[in-house]
Amino acid sequence: MGKEKAGFLTPKAIANRIKAKGLQKLRWYCQMCQKQCRDENGFKCHCLSESHQRQLLLASENPENFMDFYSNEFLSDFMELLSRRFGTKRVHNNMVYNEYISHREHVHMNSTKWETLTDLTKWLGREGYCKVDETPKGWYIQYIDRDPETIRRQQELDKKKKQDVDDEERAAKFIEEQVRRGKEGLEEQEETSVYTELKRESESQLVTFSMGAGTSSSSASLRPSALASAIQPGGSTKRKEKGPVVGEKDGKKKKSALDDIMEMEEQKRKVQRSDYWLHPGIVVKVITKKLGDPYFKKKAVVQEVQGKYVAVVRMTDSGDKLKVDQMHVETVLPALGRKVLVLNGGYRGLEAVFNAIHEDRFCVSITIDSGPLKGRKLDNIPYEDISKLA
Repeated sequence: MGKEKAGFLTPKAIANRIKAKGLQKLRWYCQMCQKQCRDENGFKCHCLSESHQRQLLLASENPENFMDFYSNEFLSDFMELLSRRFGTKRVHNNMVYNEYISHREHVHMNSTKWETLTDLTKWLGREGYCKVDETPKGWYIQYIDRDPETIRRQQELDKKKKQDVDDEERAAKFIEEQVRRGKEGLEEQEETSVYTELKRESESQLVTFSMGAGTSSSSASLRPSALASAIQPGGSTKRKEKGPVVGEKDGKKKKSALDDIMEMEEQKRKVQRSDYWLHPGIVVKVITKKLGDPYFKKKAVVQEVQGKYVAVVRMTDSGDKLKVDQMHVETVLPALGRKVLVLNGGYRGLEAVFNAIHEDRFCVSITIDSGPLKGRKLDNIPYEDISKLA
């Protein structure tokens, strides 16, 4: 009499499902049939099965073609993980490989042309995919990003840093020049000024002071009576008005230091842009067909941002949760008068009110509704710099 199969909710059935869900040993995985066996006996039985033999016959016709296919798939997934997860940071090769094989449906290395992870690391260094170096702790790799867009952004950052350094150098040279001129003026004044001792020929002689006015050629002798007449009863002295008020020229007020600082901050806000814009709480639209027709052109709400370019979104109609890349979604414009969030530029992270849309210029007008800049109106904001708030 055969042994009865365990029920669906029995502890044994639950344990079997947990085992099947987790990762198994790589040596008991058949890449050709994409079948994972639990133990050596199961793998042996699979190798003797008819389906496996048919796959072997197909592979024996052109084995190099199959190996190249799996090698290219493995390399593509491995490099995508390295570039997305670690970027251009120097990282241990085993750390990248462990994260790669944590996905159950990955391509196994035993089906590729590389026998070990060390062989793969050396090959990446020879082909110029990564910078590799060997240490007592093992091999380390560093991804080399040759994307033209990334290179262009790096060149722009280097140019901006160089420009900032040049501005600082010019300001330092200007200050040094002012200090030098000030020292030269003090030295000239000390050379031209001759100080003599004050002496009176007799006790009855009055002491006079010669006040050198700019336009007067004669010196004025001030006696106590003259000084008394120059002082008003309130304690203030009479002063002759000369020219307009300080700070005004030709009827125009001179800019204050605060105005200059505000203008400089406004200029900085216009150039403070980044290549990532995802933010929790905004509404986006899925624009990729890779996720299937049920999600294409549908709206979703960003629940969480992982890193800078990946977001976890919840579909508004079905409630499904998806993990999408920044390039697979786009911003959504609300109705006039509704709240939006600024996603890029110097006003990034501030809430605003959607005022108008300019279709001929592909931009909008908004009014800042949060922070110290509340009430400021902004025009010519691109579509992709704002999105509807959930």
